[in-house]
Amino acid sequence: MKKHIYILTDTNRSSLHVGYTEDLLKTVDLYKEKRALFFDFGSITSRLVYFEEFTSEELAIMRFNELSVYTRPQKERLIRSINPNWADLTNNLKPEFSYHPGAKFMPKTPSLTSFR
Repeated sequence: MKKHIYILTDTNRSSLHVGYTEDLLKTVDLYKEKRALFFDFGSITSRLVYFEEFTSEELAIMRFNELSVYTRPQKERLIRSINPNWADLTNNLKPEFSYHPGAKFMPKTPSLTSFR
């Protein structure tokens, strides 16, 4: 089963949340449905702006631990490297992801130029 590391933000980009999950679509849906469950009402974190996919739980946890200690500027650079406009990637998510070992992962879409 595939593992995912993700970064969520709110509409104002004031908070960045790094997470780990085995079901990215379900997790993002949970954040959108239960907005106040995880955060206060001032920062409703539900916009998926970055994610990576792994086949190994060990690699995913190592990467999660690495991203968890990133400073905000480091996280912002990482997000902008694949999603410069901070678009909500759930709009383009499909049940299948493109997978390349050790690479950054983006959902399969007809055109990724919309993120530039």
